[in-house]
Amino acid sequence: MSARTTRRTRLFAATTVALAAFALTACEGDGSDTGAPAGSSSVPAGEQANPSTDGGDATRSDSSGSDPSDSGVSDSGSSDSGSSDSGSSDSGSNTGASGSGGQDDGDMPGKCSASDVKITATKVSRPLNHLLLTATNSGSKTCMLPPYPAARFGEAQSVPPVAEATKPQSLTGVEPGKSGYAGVVLSSGDGSGENGYETNTLTIPFEDGSIATVALPSGGVYVDTALTVTYWQTSMDAALGY
Repeated sequence: MSARTTRRTRLFAATTVALAAFALTACEGDGSDTGAPAGSSSVPAGEQANPSTDGGDATRSDSSGSDPSDSGVSDSGSSDSGSSDSGSSDSGSNTGASGSGGQDDGDMPGKCSASDVKITATKVSRPLNHLLLTATNSGSKTCMLPPYPAARFGEAQSVPPVAEATKPQSLTGVEPGKSGYAGVVLSSGDGSGENGYETNTLTIPFEDGSIATVALPSGGVYVDTALTVTYWQTSMDAALGY
């Protein structure tokens, strides 16, 4: 190869490198090839604020849009309240049913009267100086005896005291044909009683105002200040065992 040819080759290569370098420099100087997103630098700052404001309005619109949803929850609560009112109505209905199931006062036993209860008096050997009163229901309905017999012997101006130790848990009721019992201490066994007297009459009033006349044992009975009665009992043992 000649020296002229060699120089031409070297000149061509140098020219090619220079052109390539010039082209690269021109590309780096162009703003469109920078790392910043295309078009971001071409949008004015004032126009960028508008979307932000619009976005705020959209947020408020969404917030107000959620109110109907909240109202829906409130309405649901009102529905529950209506359910509670319905329960109250049922409760009132049950109360009425309970009231109607109560026992009618007309079914309760009435008070005994001298017209349907016969009282007899029997003197007993034990305990000493005791009298047994027996009240038998001769009527057709169960009745309740008074708490105790308010016995009046002879012309006594007062009724004898009642032995509180004999008080039962409830009043004594007697069914038709059945009897209640009461004991009477006529006088003291040791002679400590006072103002004693003989009598052959006895009357016992009932709470309805009627009065039973009771026949005493033959020869009458002797009473003094020891005179005491028991409450009406359901058995003879209870009446005489105090």
